Amino acid sequence: MKMLKRGLLVISLAIIFISIFSLTNISEIVSRPEVEKNLFNGVSGENNQILVVKVDDTKPAHPQIGIEDADVVYVEQVESGLTRLATIYSSKLPPLIGPVRSARISDIELLAQYGRVGFAYSGAQSKLRPVLAAANLENLSAERNPPSIYGKDPNRSAPVNMILKPELLLERANERADTVIDKPIRSPWVFGDLKETKNTASSIQIKWPNARYELRWDKSQQRYLIYFAGEANLAASGEHLYADTAIVQLVSITPSNYGDKFGGVTPFSKTTGSGKAIMFRDGMSFELNWQRDRPEDVTTWRYLDGEVAKFKAGRIWVFLTDQQPVITP
Repeated sequence: MKMLKRGLLVISLAIIFISIFSLTNISEIVSRPEVEKNLFNGVSGENNQILVVKVDDTKPAHPQIGIEDADVVYVEQVESGLTRLATIYSSKLPPLIGPVRSARISDIELLAQYGRVGFAYSGAQSKLRPVLAAANLENLSAERNPPSIYGKDPNRSAPVNMILKPELLLERANERADTVIDKPIRSPWVFGDLKETKNTASSIQIKWPNARYELRWDKSQQRYLIYFAGEANLAASGEHLYADTAIVQLVSITPSNYGDKFGGVTPFSKTTGSGKAIMFRDGMSFELNWQRDRPEDVTTWRYLDGEVAKFKAGRIWVFLTDQQPVITP
């Protein structure tokens, strides 16, 4: 009987110990603060003020500076069928960004979904300036800032020699009482696990009338390496630019009422309404539907079955085009 009582006592003490230990662990889990993730890349980090910088994308502009630190990069068609970049920064800022170029009419609608962003660009044609002023954009252009912030690279020729110091730009902007630059509170991007599919995509060719990109899946690095005009797209730092998720967003591209100083007509890429897109991640391709009813709405991306599309955490590149990409499985 004594042995039985002693055994029961040991069991009771063990149960109490396990209960206390378990409760302690549960308490620690409940009280543990949630790790902040950047809404534009899905990676652990801060959501700082949103800065958008327009960057030249012609061959003389390469290698570009600071592009590798952008959370999101949009590739837009401009005059003569060339492309220009709208690079979005929130998680971190590089020391330099460039070459900085001018704003375009497509930027206003495209960027409205992100709230009031700091908009950095070299300038704009006179006809477009009042339209930009009326938009929900904080004008941080070179027209309003000194050469100490928008400097010139002596090793580059105009017009691809303007280089921005983004930290100084935001510091100067935030010193003004009337400056309003939002931090991310919402995002077009939902991050999550890979959806099952059999559609592999080892390379993707994307074209405009006078520009072309290619994405090549690198299995060892688990990312899409980016090629521009048939060559590796290297940043000035030497890094081979890449996308963790790439989107070819099929949009309507039509002539606008604006143009460049050489007489070229500026195309307008319509990013509201709805349309088709193709997402590339993890070496796979996914057909999507995109929708954005109003400029202030974020773009929603859905698989064809209606489920919200999941992006891979990391860098996102979006190619705005009206041409179907050529996909090699």
